[in-house]
Amino acid sequence: MNTVQSGNYEDIINLPHHVSARHPQMLLSARAAQFSPFAALTGHEDAIRETERLTEDFREPEEDRRELLDNKIRLLQENLSENPEVEVTYFQPDSKKTGGAYVTVKGRVKKIDVCSCRMVFTDQTALALENICSIEGELFGNL
Repeated sequence: MNTVQSGNYEDIINLPHHVSARHPQMLLSARAAQFSPFAALTGHEDAIRETERLTEDFREPEEDRRELLDNKIRLLQENLSENPEVEVTYFQPDSKKTGGAYVTVKGRVKKIDVCSCRMVFTDQTALALENICSIEGELFGNL
């Protein structure tokens, strides 16, 4: 019986391993990398995570709520010299898809920019007045 056909490789099993004189031997870590999985669809998992991320729709405040916010903003303008501390909840639009999230920040108001319709805090955070849902602080008392 031919040894090659039998599959036991007796004719080559004891031969020395060939080492190339021209090419350096590959590191084991590099050799293992050849067999590691790869992402055939690059960015696919990121796209799935982005789709799964929830956003909220902007809820337009009712007329009486809007009027209360306007009164609080007016009161803030009158007391800007004191840099009043407030807690503001506002709608932050999402940069990647429709909707956004409601965020609450706390800080001292530096100015109300009527031209650009923004509230600016002392730390330079600026909020669009149209996105503000509520303003709370000691300045407002029972408002």
